[in-house]
Amino acid sequence: MKPIKIALFASGTGSNAETIIRYFEHHSAVEIVFVLSNKSHAPIVEKAKSLGVSLIICNNQQVEDESYLVNLCKSQDIDYIILAGFLRKIPDTLIAFYPEKIINIHPSLLPKFGGAGMYGKFVHEAVIAAHEKETGISIHYVSEEFDSGRIIAQFSVPIQIDDTVEAIQEKVHQLEHQHFAPTIEREILDM
Repeated sequence: MKPIKIALFASGTGSNAETIIRYFEHHSAVEIVFVLSNKSHAPIVEKAKSLGVSLIICNNQQVEDESYLVNLCKSQDIDYIILAGFLRKIPDTLIAFYPEKIINIHPSLLPKFGGAGMYGKFVHEAVIAAHEKETGISIHYVSEEFDSGRIIAQFSVPIQIDDTVEAIQEKVHQLEHQHFAPTIEREILDM
């Protein structure tokens, strides 16, 4: 049986991408084909190289190009695309070519605190401002509208009254590293 081929898209530090690469490193049914980044100096670039994963650097114009990402993924026989901190909007043509085959992680319990501009610390600041009792992560399919695709799984963590943005961010990162890769595995392998 041929392995399911995954492309990882990442723009930043790449801690989730690194966790996913390590999780599937010796997996018999899943192969990480390449990491794509739109930032040539992002820490994920060196992490991907050190982990021996093929790396593709593109610019934002290529990301927005109607055919670049589709042709790239088709040429590599990609089955699923995983967004691990990729901070560009995915073109509608790619979403149409990979319906419910592009998976994202968001640092809140969607539908709360999602949408354009809601990423990283901005999400955690909004959670604190709203006096939420809990927060967490949402693993979901990508659709044409930011953070509105079908939710695959959510995991939560309580918020303490004195939690700072940094404390919440750390709690959320722990959830991401613990749950993202196993959730991807269950979803794409129908486990």
